[in-house]
Amino acid sequence: MARFTLGSLAVIGALLIGGCSGVPDLNDETAGWNAQKLYSEAKSSMNEGGYDRAIQLFEKLEARYPYGRYAQQAQIEVAYAYYKQGEAALSIAAADRFIKLHPNHPNVDYVYYLKGLVNFNEDLGLLAGLSNQDLSERDPKGAHEAFDTFRDLVTRFPESRYSEDARQRMRYLVNSLAAHEVHVSRYYYRRGAYVAAINRAQAAITSYPNAPANEEALYLLVKSYEALGMNDLRDDADRVLRKNFPNSVYYSGGPADSRPWWQLW
Repeated sequence: MARFTLGSLAVIGALLIGGCSGVPDLNDETAGWNAQKLYSEAKSSMNEGGYDRAIQLFEKLEARYPYGRYAQQAQIEVAYAYYKQGEAALSIAAADRFIKLHPNHPNVDYVYYLKGLVNFNEDLGLLAGLSNQDLSERDPKGAHEAFDTFRDLVTRFPESRYSEDARQRMRYLVNSLAAHEVHVSRYYYRRGAYVAAINRAQAAITSYPNAPANEEALYLLVKSYEALGMNDLRDDADRVLRKNFPNSVYYSGGPADSRPWWQLW
């Protein structure tokens, strides 16, 4: 009899424990909310700038209703909310997760665009400012990643409503990345590190052949080869500069002057 009683108590205890796990948390205001209610409240919070609450609600929505259309939209909204909150890494992680889970979603082009935009704005200060920080210490990794993401967008979804803006941002990034290489080349040149200056100038010309910054890149090649006494290479770089930029500001004597322009300085 005692054995039966103990066994019964164990079963009853297990049932009680299991039953408690399904009891709604009375302190959770969202208990009993359906997917539409959760989504609506999350969107309202986000529109009011309450990104923390919006993220929490979107995540609850996905956890409770993982297979509905609201759950997929919630994943997109979370990526956007993190972006607006200034959490770039979390926004990119959320975007990558959505792209992996839903590669054929009708709004996946927007997620590519959002991911590119996060990286673009993260490095905007670097590429637009180029201010007092030592240029050799700057890392344009985010700019490269933004360019790659925008390229994926325009390649996979050329007719997307976001593709034209992405193309414009890609052009800006190309020019800015080339300018970054040239700035670093100039940094090395001014410190007498002529081989390093040549390498960075050549990287700009090779990687970004049509960028406006290549005018200065060629100038730095000429000056660096001159400093190293490599006159043949200096003359080759000068011919390329004259051919591609016949009205270059780096010709102190003007295009009609037949003297090597670097000797005027």
